[in-house]
Amino acid sequence: MMIAKFLGTRCPNSRRLSCTPTLQAVRRMSVRPAKHPPAATSPPLTPHAKTTIARLLSLRASKTPITALTAYDYPTALACSAHPVDITLVGDSLAQVCLGYPSTTRLSLDEMLHHCRAVARGTTSPLLIADMPFGTYAPSVSDAIRSAIRMVHEGHVEGVKLEGGGEVAEHVRALTKTGIPVMAHIGLLPQRYVSLSGYRVQGRTAESASTLLRAARALEDAGAFSIVLEAIPAVLGAYITEQLNIPTIGVGAGPGTSGQVLVWDDMVGTWSGHKPRFVRHFADVRKEVARGVSGYVNAVKNGSFPDPDREGYSMDHGEWEIFLAAEGRPSWTWTSAPRNAPTGDAVPEN
Repeated sequence: MMIAKFLGTRCPNSRRLSCTPTLQAVRRMSVRPAKHPPAATSPPLTPHAKTTIARLLSLRASKTPITALTAYDYPTALACSAHPVDITLVGDSLAQVCLGYPSTTRLSLDEMLHHCRAVARGTTSPLLIADMPFGTYAPSVSDAIRSAIRMVHEGHVEGVKLEGGGEVAEHVRALTKTGIPVMAHIGLLPQRYVSLSGYRVQGRTAESASTLLRAARALEDAGAFSIVLEAIPAVLGAYITEQLNIPTIGVGAGPGTSGQVLVWDDMVGTWSGHKPRFVRHFADVRKEVARGVSGYVNAVKNGSFPDPDREGYSMDHGEWEIFLAAEGRPSWTWTSAPRNAPTGDAVPEN
C-alpha cells in the first residue's frame, strides 16, 4: 500500500511544512487498516462462485473431489478463500493448535464463537462450517438447537458439525428442521478420545464397520448434508461413500471418499505435536517461522534493523533546529550506534 509523505518543503514565508506535500511512495504502517482486505497470498485470477450444499452434491455426483481445510482466524480464512477450498471448517482442533489446550473437550462455546467471527470476516466463496464444542449439543436436543443458533447468529457460520452416530440423529433432525445445515462426523471422534482409549483407528472389525455404516445411514436419513469419516480403513471409507447419497469428507479414510479435509497446522507443517499417519505436510511453514524470528532477533541485536534510511522517517532540518531551540539544547546531536551489515535473513519485498 502507498501513502503520501511530507518531504519537508516549506510554504512561502512560513516555518510550517508545505500545505501541498510532495508525494513519495512509502510503506503503510502495519497498524493502519487497508481499504480492501489483502489476500493472504496471491489472489485468484478469476472470482469463484459461492460453495453451496447443492454445489457439493453436484461435485459428488460428478466425482470431483471436494476440498476442505480448517481455519481459525482472519488470515487463514483469507487464504482458504483466495485459492480457494470448497469448505472452510472452524474446527474444534483450535483448542489444541491455537489455544494450547490438551484436548478439544476444553473448548468453550464462547471461545469457538470468537474464532468463528474472525474466520467469517475473511470467508468469501467457501461454505463456512464450524464444530459444535463438546457439551454444547449432546445433553439434549434443545441444548443443540440453542447452541447452534448462537453459532449461526453470533458466529456467522453457515452450518455446524456434530460428532456422533445414531445417538445424535435426533439432534441432526431437529437442527435441520430449524434450518441449520448439519455436517455429521463418525469414525474416530476426538471429543470422545477418553472413552475410545485414545485416538485409535475405528471400523477395523466387521462388527464395528457395520456399526459405522448404520450410523452413516441414520445421519443421512436425519438430514445431514455431508458426513466426515475420520480414521477408518480406506476400503470402508469407499464403501460407505458408495452407499450414501450425500458427500463424505475423509480425514484418514482413504481416497475413496467424496473429498478430503486436513487441519491447517498439519497441512502447513506448524503443528509440533503428534503427526497422524494420514497427515501430509504441503509446506514447511514452521521452518520459515523459525528463520524469520531468529533473523529478526539477530538483526535487532547486531544493529542492522531498523535501517534509518530505508525503514525510518525523516524530519525537516529547519523544523528540528526550531525544536531543539525550544528545548534549550541547540547543540544536541545524535550519533547512531555502529551498524553491522544486514544478515541476509530478511525476505525481499515485492
